[in-house]
Amino acid sequence: MSLSKSEPSGEAIVPKPEDVALAINSSKILASYLHKQQDNEAVKILLPGDEDEIALPTSAYNLLIEILKQMAQGNTFRLIPVKPELTTQEAADILNVSRPYLITLLESGEIPYRKVGTRRRVLTKDVLDYKKRIDAKRMQTLDELAAQAQELDMGY
Repeated sequence: MSLSKSEPSGEAIVPKPEDVALAINSSKILASYLHKQQDNEAVKILLPGDEDEIALPTSAYNLLIEILKQMAQGNTFRLIPVKPELTTQEAADILNVSRPYLITLLESGEIPYRKVGTRRRVLTKDVLDYKKRIDAKRMQTLDELAAQAQELDMGY
C-alpha cells in the first residue's frame, strides 16, 4: 500500500485486498527478524537500488509490525500521535468518557493532574495507566461472572 501525498495523516486506513496479502507475508518476516535482535538495538534496513542503510528504533519497528498485523487481518486503523501531556478533553477522548466524568476522576484522585492557570493537564502515561487498571478490573469481573455462570450451569 502506498500513501499518496494528498492523503491527510490521521485518516483511517482501509487496506485493499492486495495490501492484506502483502501484509500477511511482511508481518511474519519482520516479526521473525525481531527475535534475532538484541534489546534496544536499532533495526537496520537495506534499501534496494541505492544500497543505503537506515536504522529504525526497535519501538518504531514494533509499531510497523503491529500496523502490518492489523492490515493482514483486514482491519481499518488510524495512527494517532499522542502528546506527553493532555488536555482534559484529549484525556476523556482516550478513555472514551465525557469530560465532566474525567474531571470527577481527577478530583477524586483516581488520575493525577496539575493545573496550568485554571486549566487541568494530565500526563498521557497516567491516563494510560488508569485505562490499564480499569481494563484489568473489567476482565477480572467478566472472568468471575463467567465462572459463576458455569457453576450455575446457565448454558453459556
